[in-house]
Amino acid sequence: MNYIGISKYDTANGPGVRVSLFVSGCTLRCKGCFNPESWPFDAGLPFTEETENEILNALDNRWVAGFSLLGGDPFEPEHEAALLHLLKRIRAELPGKTVWAWTGRVYDRVKGSPLLDFIDVLVDGPFVEKLKTTKKGEWRGSTNQRVIEIRPLQK
Repeated sequence: MNYIGISKYDTANGPGVRVSLFVSGCTLRCKGCFNPESWPFDAGLPFTEETENEILNALDNRWVAGFSLLGGDPFEPEHEAALLHLLKRIRAELPGKTVWAWTGRVYDRVKGSPLLDFIDVLVDGPFVEKLKTTKKGEWRGSTNQRVIEIRPLQK
């Protein structure tokens, strides 16, 4: 798996300050996508053990609320093994951090994915340009997308 970026101080992709990983590879290619440079699976850099450690180290700060997983599309089958390993480590080593993920697929298409066992909130659905929203705090790009609580969040 490749990735096109890591943001260690992201306030745009989920609540609070987050560490975000942008994976490479998306077969959906939604018209108007904010991140088309992430579509090729070979874009960016290889995701390595060092990359994983960099993410865990960045997350291990009291002021970081959690981890956000974007793309590309994290739910492409090619990403599953690497992301499952990363998410298991986050849960084991930093259990207080929330995990959010975005996919262009609807929940019913990914509900069998083992990644969901480690995700608190899923933003699902394809980006639809004519339904674009810029409303702050909605965490979605278009109004057809849903913000779905997968695991009960600690209040």
